[in-house]
This record gives sequence, C-alpha cells and structure tokens, in this order.
Amino acid sequence: MLEWPTTAQEQARRNAMVAATACAERRADREEVERFLTARGEGPAAPTPPEVAERDDDASARHA
Repeated sequence: MLEWPTTAQEQARRNAMVAATACAERRADREEVERFLTARGEGPAAPTPPEVAERDDDASARHA
C-alpha cells in the first residue's frame, strides 16, 4: 500500500511521455504533408480546427 503513490506517479509519467511522443509524431507528419503539398504547388493544407486537433490528441493518448 505504501508503494502505490510512487507506482501511480511513475505510470502517469510514462503515459504522459507516450502521449507527448505521439503528439510530436503527428505534428511532424502534418508538417511533412504540408511541405509535400507546397512542393507540388498545391499550397498548404487547410488548418485543422483546434477542437478537432484536441479530440485527435485525446484519442491518441487513450490508445497509449
């Protein structure tokens, strides 16, 4: 019982690191697609509305 707070904190930190990594990977993917489309002359992709981006980030965090 005494180890529970430490174990829970460590798990929470691992979850946060996984979520941050997933967000960074998704951001890098979006930037890569935008560069690709710009290079093809199709212009930058339409920006993702913040509520959609937040929902996507929340979903990826739950799957970690």
